[in-house]
Amino acid sequence: MTTPPVADDLNLCLCHSCGLACDMTHAPHECERCGAPLHRRKTDSLKRTWAYMITALVFYIPANLLPVMNTKMLGNGADSTIMSGVLEFWQHGAWDIALIIFIASIAVPGIKFVAITLLLVTVQRDSLWAQKERSKLYRFVEVIGYWSMLDVVVVAMVASLVKFQALADIEPRAGILFFGLVVVFTMLSAMSFDPRLIWDRAGNAPHNEEVTDAVTNH
Repeated sequence: MTTPPVADDLNLCLCHSCGLACDMTHAPHECERCGAPLHRRKTDSLKRTWAYMITALVFYIPANLLPVMNTKMLGNGADSTIMSGVLEFWQHGAWDIALIIFIASIAVPGIKFVAITLLLVTVQRDSLWAQKERSKLYRFVEVIGYWSMLDVVVVAMVASLVKFQALADIEPRAGILFFGLVVVFTMLSAMSFDPRLIWDRAGNAPHNEEVTDAVTNH
């Protein structure tokens, strides 16, 4: 039973800009519709993904250790990190806000670091393990990536609302800048990864298996 052809077998490439399936037979390799340059795979995908993810991981340390906001009540000020802010909201009964900040600031970045590392390692090892599930995992990482900015939005909203009260004041601190950089670099990491690499080994596997079977039969 023959396997259906893939785009590479037909010398086709999908334009990343407009989505047109373009013929790669003749140069220059540009989209016929929008003129964007064509690439069968994202250039240096694994290297750029590793670089962005490691950078995000480095920024993630000061993002959690440095204060993200300073709260002043009746002249007394106190700095709050992400985790202490979660505990403070929880203790004051705002468990919904605490849960949102915890998921967006702690859980989501952690999940993205683990997921992207898993995708990178399995692709580099030419693994055939759970390819369909890994493709779904990549799409999941893309979807949740934007929600990490909720913590930045919450701090900005709380700071702007408290400004209207005379006895209290909230100011952002350096930690929120580092956290914003974490979000940006994790998003760049997910965007740099080429999910087609997951299936490249699978495309070669049937052919290799047929050759092996033919040699064995002889």
